[in-house]
Amino acid sequence: MTRLDDKTRNLLWHDADAREVRLRELVEASLAENPPPVADDQIVATYFFALRTLKLAEIGELIAYHATSGIKTPPAGSLLAQCTGKSLAVEPWDSTERLGLVHMAYPLKMLLNQRGSVTSCDLLHTVAGAGLFDVFENQDARLVRLTIPDAVMRTFPGPAHGPLRLREANGFSADEPVFGTILKPTAGITPDEVGRLVEQAARCPLFLFIKEDENLYPNLEYSPVAQRTELAVKSIQRVQDQRGNKGLVFAPHITGAPHEILETVSAVLDAGATGVMFSESFSGGTVRMVREATKDRAQPPAIYGHNAGIGVRTWCIWREVIDLLARLDGIDFRQTAPVRSGEPYIRPFGGEWEASEKILTCPLPGDIQPTMIARAGALDQGNIIANLLDAEKRELSPYILFLAGSAINSIKNSQGQSDPSYGAQAMMQAIDVFHSGELADVSMEQHVVTLAKIATDRQLTPLRDALQQRYPNLNIDSEPYV
Repeated sequence: MTRLDDKTRNLLWHDADAREVRLRELVEASLAENPPPVADDQIVATYFFALRTLKLAEIGELIAYHATSGIKTPPAGSLLAQCTGKSLAVEPWDSTERLGLVHMAYPLKMLLNQRGSVTSCDLLHTVAGAGLFDVFENQDARLVRLTIPDAVMRTFPGPAHGPLRLREANGFSADEPVFGTILKPTAGITPDEVGRLVEQAARCPLFLFIKEDENLYPNLEYSPVAQRTELAVKSIQRVQDQRGNKGLVFAPHITGAPHEILETVSAVLDAGATGVMFSESFSGGTVRMVREATKDRAQPPAIYGHNAGIGVRTWCIWREVIDLLARLDGIDFRQTAPVRSGEPYIRPFGGEWEASEKILTCPLPGDIQPTMIARAGALDQGNIIANLLDAEKRELSPYILFLAGSAINSIKNSQGQSDPSYGAQAMMQAIDVFHSGELADVSMEQHVVTLAKIATDRQLTPLRDALQQRYPNLNIDSEPYV
């Protein structure tokens, strides 16, 4: 291969994330000044476009042609006209008039079924189809907002539980920090091992939720999910007296071909599961299918809509749009990301993170419950206080589940063995420091070292050990105490 020239190298090293941050700032400023139009008989989709040759005012007709009736000039007053989309407004950002926002209206006449409802799959098929993202003219196209009439939104089921009902049903108060964890190892484990891992974790009264990992598949010859679930439930029952009579949601991983999903869900629920976990990004329609199929059970399962793979969609469809539809379909839990110092570990972060958590918890028409935010991805004893402070500041504390995997399951005790009870003890000690208020005014950059000094001074050995294991470059004795 020939050596790359500077132009090519710079092109390949282009920081798309930096562009996304700036683009979001501009879009949010534009929408704050000029909100999307509202129409009771239309779904309104707002797009950012960078067009090659056309002006923003010209693109609406092409979108309507490809995404709705396929007719450019339908007869006035006809059914075709009622099923043809249109551009409601454009907002050019520069003199070319090829860069900026377009607000497209998609008529409910072409979308609503006989019950007056529409599915999230059909919404996305229409507002995020080939006519938007596969056309060469559209150098860049992003679906940044979806405005759904209240009457249509009320037809969606929403979460079966929501965070406040989940807390109450399992004996956790609204202002009590609640945690969840993920079984590790994440694959290659038998039902007996699942039962043992669940029992270790279930002893910790912090936990409201335990889930399997998406890498542990349900229909494995050596590890069938119904058997895993049965042993997990028995393990939880064995240690119930150690939990102060607090409940615990266990969510096995559900996946497979469409014809297998409901059979697997039924099997794990019959085995005692109180939750189920899907990789929602790759199972279009599955969450809604399971939500509808289980809604008449005495205790419908809490659905964890795992967003593994969501990043392959968010370059074109903004995360809050996807999360809105997932919430409407019925997910009870949705992962975002934790507050932490330095560069983010996973997405979302910044404005995207705030927008996602807002759409998951904001009031919606009807009885659509909020979705519980699961902050996960490098959440540990060193940043849990920053997350608790942020949740408190933004009045989100009742709506957040702190999901810690390796920060609890992989912390080693004094014998050098991974010990979930030791990791959980370290987390509880960090929470005690949070309640003391000592880190409330400490900068994010100094959180870990300050916490480590406190752990050393107070002989909080599990916490100190956890911090040293999670932050191996931390030199507690040489760092200044703040």
